[in-house]
Amino acid sequence: MPKQIILYNLRDDVKEEDYIKWCEDYKGPLMLGLKSGKSFTLLRMSGGMKGNGQKGIPPEETKSPYRFIGIMDVTSLEEWKKDTGESKTFSEEFSPQWFSKWVADFYGLGGEEAYFGESD
Repeated sequence: MPKQIILYNLRDDVKEEDYIKWCEDYKGPLMLGLKSGKSFTLLRMSGGMKGNGQKGIPPEETKSPYRFIGIMDVTSLEEWKKDTGESKTFSEEFSPQWFSKWVADFYGLGGEEAYFGESD
């Protein structure tokens, strides 16, 4: 399934619990209300690991560079771009608010599953 993934940190003046509540009340329902939106998951990162196999640097625990990851399952990346571009609520309310009130640094990614496995 295609996914839109956003890695980000909140602004210094934002309380995490306020942001999560905003996601529950506003962001999640808005995203899921778009025709191409299938599911939305907000992850709060508690730790990470990094290394470099090519350079022979073994994995070590580290702090995640991003505190939050938003994962949006969509019908297609093209439909998602179309929906978000055509939605006045998304482009004129959500995006400016998210950018100016809630988020600090962020990185957006879009892609398709290359493999999906599930245990019983």
